[in-house]
Amino acid sequence: MDLDFDKWDGLVPAIAQDWKTGEVYMLAFMDRTAWEKTLATGKVHYHSRSRNKTWMKGEESGHVQLVKEILVDCDEDTVLLKIAQEGGAACHTGYRTCFYRRTGTGGVEVLGEKVFDPEKVYRK
Repeated sequence: MDLDFDKWDGLVPAIAQDWKTGEVYMLAFMDRTAWEKTLATGKVHYHSRSRNKTWMKGEESGHVQLVKEILVDCDEDTVLLKIAQEGGAACHTGYRTCFYRRTGTGGVEVLGEKVFDPEKVYRK
């Protein structure tokens, strides 16, 4: 199956979700190269808009995402990646998921604990 990369300047949104629990880990973007590398390797690749390059999730941290199933939406311009998250965390800030904050009338609440220290993992 080919995706429609023409709608959003060569990118499609990609939602990463735990294949067993349904927990949403992150939302990122894929370009055609990331899509093809993901299909070929079984490891999720994304397109970094800030770095303008394709990268494999976990190439620096070791927190690789292994594809279990890929669902494509009806417009063929968004993918849902059902994955096994290695290393215990998907978020570059050290949390299990990028969605670790809940907002409400009392303000913002941080959910969970950090799984790793990003300063130690991404020594920049």
